Amino acid sequence: MKNLLVELQTEELPPKALLKLSRAFADGIAKHLGHQHFLTEESVVAPYGSPRRLAVRITNVLEKSPDEAFAQKLVPVRVGLTPEGEATPALTKKMAALGIQCDVSALKRVQDGKNEQLVFEGVRPGVELAAGLQTALDAAVKELPIPKVMTYQLADGETTVAFVRPVKHLVALLGDDVVPVKLFGLDAGRVTMGHRFMTSDPVEIATADAYADTMKAAFVMADFEERRELLRKLLTEAGEKAGGSVIMPEDLLEEVTALTEWPVVYESCFEEEFLQVPEECLILTMQLNQRYFALRDADGKLMNRFLLVSQLVARDGGKAISSGNARVVRARLADAKFFYDQDRLQTLESRVEGLKHVVYHNKLGNQAERMLRVKTMAGRFASLIGADTAHAERAAMLAKADLRTLMVGEFPELQGIMGEYYARHDGEPDDVALAIREHYQPRYAGDALPSTPVSLAVALADKMETLTGLFGIGQMPTGEKDPFALRRHALGVLRMLMEKGLALSLRDLVDAAWEVESGVAGVSDHREELMSFFSDRLRVMLRDMGYSAQEVDAVLALHPTHLADLPKRLAAVRAFMAMPEAASLTAANKRIGNILKKAGDEEIGDVEEADLAEDAEKALYAELVRVEPEATADFEAGRYEEMLRRLAVLKTPVDAFFESVMVNAEDPKLRRNRHALLKRLYGAMNRVAELARAQ
Repeated sequence: MKNLLVELQTEELPPKALLKLSRAFADGIAKHLGHQHFLTEESVVAPYGSPRRLAVRITNVLEKSPDEAFAQKLVPVRVGLTPEGEATPALTKKMAALGIQCDVSALKRVQDGKNEQLVFEGVRPGVELAAGLQTALDAAVKELPIPKVMTYQLADGETTVAFVRPVKHLVALLGDDVVPVKLFGLDAGRVTMGHRFMTSDPVEIATADAYADTMKAAFVMADFEERRELLRKLLTEAGEKAGGSVIMPEDLLEEVTALTEWPVVYESCFEEEFLQVPEECLILTMQLNQRYFALRDADGKLMNRFLLVSQLVARDGGKAISSGNARVVRARLADAKFFYDQDRLQTLESRVEGLKHVVYHNKLGNQAERMLRVKTMAGRFASLIGADTAHAERAAMLAKADLRTLMVGEFPELQGIMGEYYARHDGEPDDVALAIREHYQPRYAGDALPSTPVSLAVALADKMETLTGLFGIGQMPTGEKDPFALRRHALGVLRMLMEKGLALSLRDLVDAAWEVESGVAGVSDHREELMSFFSDRLRVMLRDMGYSAQEVDAVLALHPTHLADLPKRLAAVRAFMAMPEAASLTAANKRIGNILKKAGDEEIGDVEEADLAEDAEKALYAELVRVEPEATADFEAGRYEEMLRRLAVLKTPVDAFFESVMVNAEDPKLRRNRHALLKRLYGAMNRVAELARAQ
C-alpha cells in the first residue's frame, strides 16, 4: 500500500464554489476507489483546493484491488437444464452473455422462493490501480457540483469538453510513481504550476507525500482549511497592530481564502469624512465590492482604516498596494456618500407613492397595495399586544419606502437598515424608525427578534401578509422548494409568539390576517392549510430545541391557544415522566381515554358522591377532591411542573381503583357515575399535556 495524489491544475476556479468543489472532488475519488476495494479502514482522505487547483491525497491505497468472490444468478433449474441434466439453449446463451465458461456440473442450485436457481460462483480477479483510478476520476468529475459549466477546446483544436474551468495539468502519483490515467486530453504526470505571479517555472512533484511542501515552496498553500486559518490569524494580528478589531464575517473570509494561494495582509485607509455615512453602507461597500475587511476601534466605532488581502509579497512592504487600494475604495465610498446625501433630500413618506411602481407579485399586486394590507394588519396586531396602534401603522406605511432609494437600489442588503436612518433624519418617532429596520427580523435561524411592541406588530404583519397571501394563491412550499422563504416566515412568527410571551392566539392571528387578505381578488381561503403548516413548523422547532417527539406530541395534542408557555409545558412533561409514578399514571390515562371513547354518546354528568359504592372509588374521589384546588391554582399560575408533581399522589388510589372496581358495571347508574369520576380525573391530569402520548 502507498499514498495516492491526484491534482487537476486549472484556470481560476469560481471562489464561492471552491470549498464545495474541492471537498466533492476528494470525496468522489475516495468513494469510487472505495467501491472498487482499493482503500482500507486506515485510509485517510485529505482534500486540497486553491484558486487554480483541485487535489486529493489518500493514504494506504492498494496497487491492485483484491480478488473478489462473487455469485451470479443464471436461470431457474427448470429452464436451464434438460431432464437429462444437460444445458438448455437458454442457459448456454445466458452463460455466453456473461462470459462464464464452466461445466454445467460446476453450477450450484440455490432455492430462491418457489424456484430453484442455477448459480455460478467464481472469483473476480482484482484490477490494477490505473484502471480503478481512471474509473474513479471519470465518475468523480461527472458528479462535481459545478455551478456553471464552461466548454472549451482541447489542444487538438477539434475536441470540445465541458468542465468548471479549463484543465492545464493532471498529476496522479502513487508513492513516487506516475499512475497512467487520462482526463480532458491530458496524460497524467508529476508536473504542475505554482503561484501565478511569484513563480514561472513548472513544478515537479516527487512523491504524493511531498505535494503540500512542494507547493508551499512554489508559494501555493494548497490546503484550504490551513490557508483559511492562517488568513484568520494574519487578519487578527494586523487588526490588533492597527489598534482595532477586524469585522470578519465567515462567508467573506471563505471567499477571500478561495481567491488567494499565498495570503498576505496589508493595511490601507480612507478619508475620515466618509465616516459620516452610515457604517453599514461603508462596511457593505468594502466587503461586497472589494473584499476588504473593515476595522472597529476599542469603543466599537468604525475606523477609517481597513485590511486587504493580496497574494503578493511586495518588495516595498505593500506601500504601492495600499495606496492603490485606497484610491479604489475612495471612489466606491464617494458613490455611497453621494447616494446617502441624495436620498436624504426626500422624505421616506414622499417615496411611498413610488411603491406603486414596484411589483410585489403578479397575483397580489404592487408594493403600495401590499403596504396597505400590512398597515391594516399591523394596526390590528398592535391593539392585540398593547402596542401603539398609530405608530405601528405609520411604521408599516414607511417600512418598504427605502426600496425607492438610491442606496438600497445599489445595495438591496440594506433594506430596512437605510429606512431607519432616513426615518430618523425625517424626525419620525424612535419606535417607528426602529420598527422599519426590525420588521424584517428574524431574518434567519438564531437572528434577534424585534425589540419593541411596535416592531413586533409590524414584523408579525409583514410575515403574516406574506404567508396568508401566498397560501391564498396556492404558492405553498413543496418538498425542498420554498422560493418565498415561507418556512422562515412561519418560524419567525412562532418565535415571536413564544419567545416574546405574546398573549396572542395563532388562530386569531391567522383569522385576522385572512380578514384583510380576503379583499384581494383571486385569493382563496387556505387558513386550515396554513394552520397545518404552522403546526408542522412548530413541531420541527420544538424538536430542534431538544424535546422528544413524544413530549412535543403530548403537549401539542391539546392544541394550546397561546404558544408562549409551550417551553414550560414541555419542561413539566419531561420532569413528570422522570418520576416513578409516571409510567403507571400515563398507562392509566391511556386506559381512561379508551374507556371514555367507548362510552361514546352516553351522557356523563357530574360525580354523585352518594353513588360511590366501592371503597377504592371513594378513596380516589376523596384524594382527587383534595388535590384539585391546589393543582388548579398551580395550572392557572403557570406552575405546570408543580401541578403535575402534585397530581402524582393519585397513583396509589388510581391503581387501587382499576384493581378492584368494575368500571362498566351492569347498573347504568353506577356505570355513569364511574365514567364521570374517570372523566374528572382525566380532565385534571391532562390540562398541561395529553400524558398518554408522552410514553
